Amino acid sequence: MAGAAAQAIEPDLLVETKFFVPQWKHGLINRQTLIDRLNEGAALKLTLLSAPAGFGKTTAMAEWIASARPDRHSIAWVSLDKTNNDPVLFWTYVITAIGRAKPDAGDLALRMLQNPEPPPTPTILTSLINDLSKVDRDLSIVLDDYHAIECESIHKSLAFFLDHLPPRIHLVIASRSDPPLPLARFRGRSESLELRASDLRFSAEEAAAFLNGLMKLGLSADDVEALERRTEGWIAGLQLAALSMRGRDDKPDFVRAFAGDDRYIVDYLVAEVLERQPENVRRFLLETAMLDQLSGPLCDAVTGKSDSRQRLESLERDNLFVVPLDDKRQWYRYHQLFADVLQAHAMEDDPDQIRIRHRRASEWFTGNGETGRAVRHALAAGDDSYAARLIELAWRPMDRSRQLGRWLEWAGALPEEEIRVRPVLSVALAWAMLETGQLEEGIKRLDAAEALLSRDVDSPHVPDEAVVDDEAEYRSLPASIAAARAFHAQAVGDVPATIEHARRALDLLPEDDPYRRGSPAALLALSSWAAGDLDSADRALADALEGCKIAGDTRFVVTAAYVLAAIRIERGRLLAARDVCQEALEFAERDDTLDPRGTADLHTALADLHGEWNDLDAAATHLQRSKELGEGAGMAHWRHRWCVTRARLEEERGNLPQALEFLDEAERHYLRGPVPDVRPISALKARLSIAIGNIADAQRWANDRGVSADDDPGYLTEFEHLVLARLLIEQYRRDSGSKSIEDARRLVANFLARRQKDRIGGASFPILILQALAFQAADELSRALEPLEHAMSLARTREIRAHVHG
Repeated sequence: MAGAAAQAIEPDLLVETKFFVPQWKHGLINRQTLIDRLNEGAALKLTLLSAPAGFGKTTAMAEWIASARPDRHSIAWVSLDKTNNDPVLFWTYVITAIGRAKPDAGDLALRMLQNPEPPPTPTILTSLINDLSKVDRDLSIVLDDYHAIECESIHKSLAFFLDHLPPRIHLVIASRSDPPLPLARFRGRSESLELRASDLRFSAEEAAAFLNGLMKLGLSADDVEALERRTEGWIAGLQLAALSMRGRDDKPDFVRAFAGDDRYIVDYLVAEVLERQPENVRRFLLETAMLDQLSGPLCDAVTGKSDSRQRLESLERDNLFVVPLDDKRQWYRYHQLFADVLQAHAMEDDPDQIRIRHRRASEWFTGNGETGRAVRHALAAGDDSYAARLIELAWRPMDRSRQLGRWLEWAGALPEEEIRVRPVLSVALAWAMLETGQLEEGIKRLDAAEALLSRDVDSPHVPDEAVVDDEAEYRSLPASIAAARAFHAQAVGDVPATIEHARRALDLLPEDDPYRRGSPAALLALSSWAAGDLDSADRALADALEGCKIAGDTRFVVTAAYVLAAIRIERGRLLAARDVCQEALEFAERDDTLDPRGTADLHTALADLHGEWNDLDAAATHLQRSKELGEGAGMAHWRHRWCVTRARLEEERGNLPQALEFLDEAERHYLRGPVPDVRPISALKARLSIAIGNIADAQRWANDRGVSADDDPGYLTEFEHLVLARLLIEQYRRDSGSKSIEDARRLVANFLARRQKDRIGGASFPILILQALAFQAADELSRALEPLEHAMSLARTREIRAHVHG
């Protein structure tokens, strides 16, 4: 103001409504937590409400003022706009507002402003500050819409004013962007309170009160939550959504479809935000709209410019719906609805350029080791060949780190013609399908890959029509295909084919490749288990596990440890089962590349073991840890295994109905795989039905499965026939005239003879208990003592089951 003539402004020419405090109407959403924070800030020099348009800054201040006691707290309010960028006009409004709240304060300063040659600004403000130092009660000076002020001299003069504010004077600024004031200095002195979009947004409870209480929309809790999540608590967004829903009968459908293409949202964001930006800012917003996360280097790569970091920092200061994602302000994202609007405008502007930007983003993420985002942008660019290359190269690392579910999502987005010409990708997809229980689809993929290589499947040369990016995987395809066929054969119960294909895979693989040899070696071990040769299965799988420890294949170590523990539990070697699980956990903890969630199955196995020892608290602890790790881990078989073990824990606690519920859930999640299903869920449910006394359900199970006492059961149906023996004993107890007890005795005797022959007596505990029960049911108590004493002697070793599970 100094050094140049200024146009004097008569107070009568000021716009009166700029001094009106917006009225807060009772019946609106009460935001007491926000009001409490504003009250706390009133003891400081500055309160800054800085947030994008529509976050309720003005409404929050109006409620705060309405809640204040006018006899203790005065308010001087000024609503600013572009016309206030003249320093004389700006301070005339501010001082006039102060004078209305505190009569006589600022009279001299106002007269100085009206002088055709006003004195320097500090002189005028010093007079005002001296007047304010004499006030006898608190005064808050509120400057609403300060983002309209662009005049540098106004910012400097306001900083001077703030630095010298008397103790009872408080400045409140509401702005869509951070004002160029020394905010860091005020923060460092604990002289300011800053409320941003995260503080102003509606909470879930406030959103519900607004939508259903104030707007009377009658939405369900799920619909309210969905809208709150989609708008990210943006108050204007919720208001616009409510406006769109008025008179609609299909409100749930609207909520599900609600996005940034709603006409009210589009109109608001375009009018209030996008069209108000300079062309260079608008261009940057549109060029980066397709990114779900933004950083300076990434945006530089996409836009071809070199100033993106500064632009992002400027967008954050200007509150252009940009959300920082880290404390260092290196990564950001756009508000969801704002991003939707930007993307729609960018698509109208130049759709071809969007594909180019997606490809640039994909290449940037590839170079920075972020395959997931690289794949997503390659697919969005329509560059299926580049996406297929990335997916092919990612298969082995993601398989090792237990991310097959995510990898399958990527591969599933590729067109069939792109997969068909890539033998490595086809085999990878076959493996992923087999491992997630999609056996038929997996074997079809193997057939397709072999057809592509049909001229000479063992040839190292790539067929002319084939595309290969992973040369190492291509050279090992014959062994990989053989191992995959062994996997499929074992899963469908074809033990001879399992052995044939697994041995072929091992013959094709070098001895010094324990990583690739691990799978076929494990499948041979599983075929031994399926045949009832548990001793050979134990040795073979233990050898494979040690080989993969040497290779550093933690994923296989964890998987093999779980299966080896299951085999040792079957053999009655519980301490050895515990040891292999604990060693695998320790091995996994030393591998920083493995997602800890991949160890969930080991905790399930440990829960099962502690259940065997009747340590139910330890079992529950491991089950809870397994759940924490397994939820969302994407492991195909984890849920079914966890539910079976949880059912057993509930059974041990005497909660038989709950145990049945968990078995029902296990049944829903069951997927066929190569691990022998030695305890089918249907048989576990039948055994529980017998314990509950529901003999009819158990009999229906026996009829459906076609099991009878006249069978010559193999190892894989042994458990089902043990359950049948239990059923026969219960039937005899209810009808002693039946011959079912003889059938039960015969079954049990045959099982014991086989166990003796196979020298796995430690696992005979449940069979001995059944034999004792059969004698007891026939009132032959003396004969029941011998198997019972034998069972108890086994139990004392703590190496076998301590409870009846046969």
